[in-house]
Amino acid sequence: MITLIHSDPQLRTPMYFLLSVLSFIDSSFSTLNTPRLLQSFLTSSQSTSFAGCLVRMTLMTLHGTAGCLLLAIMAYDRFAAIYHPLLYHTSMSQRLRVQLVAATYMASVANSALLTGYIFKPLYCGPNIINHYVCDIPLALQLACADVAKAEAIVFSSSALIILFAVTIILVSYAYSLVTICRMRSLKAQSKALSTCASHLAVICLFYGTITFMYVQPSSHSSMEQNEVVSVFYTVIIPMLNPLIYSLRDKDVKPALKRGCLDMLPS
Repeated sequence: MITLIHSDPQLRTPMYFLLSVLSFIDSSFSTLNTPRLLQSFLTSSQSTSFAGCLVRMTLMTLHGTAGCLLLAIMAYDRFAAIYHPLLYHTSMSQRLRVQLVAATYMASVANSALLTGYIFKPLYCGPNIINHYVCDIPLALQLACADVAKAEAIVFSSSALIILFAVTIILVSYAYSLVTICRMRSLKAQSKALSTCASHLAVICLFYGTITFMYVQPSSHSSMEQNEVVSVFYTVIIPMLNPLIYSLRDKDVKPALKRGCLDMLPS
């Protein structure tokens, strides 16, 4: 998806720039987790070093936070395209897009450093085995032999604030977008506007649903098996589904994909 967006001139718009960033986040999730999952299935090597677990957990938190905030930016981008279509490229200029993405990653780095620091403050004196292929925050906390109430509170508060902030932007953006769509006199224009929002809404429901289940609940309310299933869903399945959701419903991506495939064929 990233290569397609940057190689096709018709896809060099603000919306597809943000989509390419989302694709980068998805590929990062897959790169972090899929090889480890395959290694667990194909070999007898099940162990992970403490340092390796720390690095993967930090990167997963970073990209998860970035994905959460980026979906909010994409909702505002959809509002800008629907509310002022003629001024869309001006209101979502390249400078603004770069600034928004940079701010997203700065906030993600800060949140990742905060959470990882609190996660590894408690003592881990055993057991040291996680029944999972992912070093995720809720799973790591269940191994601590000290009181993790403060760490759980930090994880809950941070995750809830980020999700609440992002969801507020999404709801406000789509509320204004819906009002604008209802005022359109052309059914064709309404259909086109709704079509551009449908893919984004599907990705939002998948992403925020699993993230909320994983992080915005006390560890006592979830089992290791539940966390295992849900984390596989949002670290492996959702990153694979997102490109399909956007490409199958987008009227610009499908022709660009066909052109890209034709260009690869020998003349």
